[in-house]
Amino acid sequence: MARTEEATMSTPSPTRISAGMPADCRAQLMELAREVNFDAGERLFHEGGHADRFWVVRSGTVTLDAHVPGRRPAVIERLDSGELVGCSWLFKPYVWHLGAEATSPVRTYEFDAARVRLLMDADPRFGSAIALWVADVLAHRLLAARVRLLDLYAPYGSGTQV
Repeated sequence: MARTEEATMSTPSPTRISAGMPADCRAQLMELAREVNFDAGERLFHEGGHADRFWVVRSGTVTLDAHVPGRRPAVIERLDSGELVGCSWLFKPYVWHLGAEATSPVRTYEFDAARVRLLMDADPRFGSAIALWVADVLAHRLLAARVRLLDLYAPYGSGTQV
């Protein structure tokens, strides 16, 4: 698979790589990228598996899902172009807390987690940029999950304050 030199992601969402870190740190990260494609229905990873890589979506859609015994996985979030897929690679014990599946043909940049962590340790500025980017992504996803839970479980018009 071909190596790339520069990401072409420019959407301003705070969870996208283009908005999530300084350009020079993004360029450092992209030096470690390789292009990987997934077919619709193909799993990127399974909940409970070893988190040894992560991806940034170039095109297509990926869903994050949670295992539900006896049922299809529950979709937690849909990710599209520029979005980070996988955060567990950054946190020991490096085990996926969710699963991920391509819902359309997906083109990604794939990163080897161990190589990125080594660069983070060697270059504190880069490490800080990556950690802040992942933290922003996690904060955004936590807030989105909270809103979905409130929509699902809160009684409409109850006036209950959280």
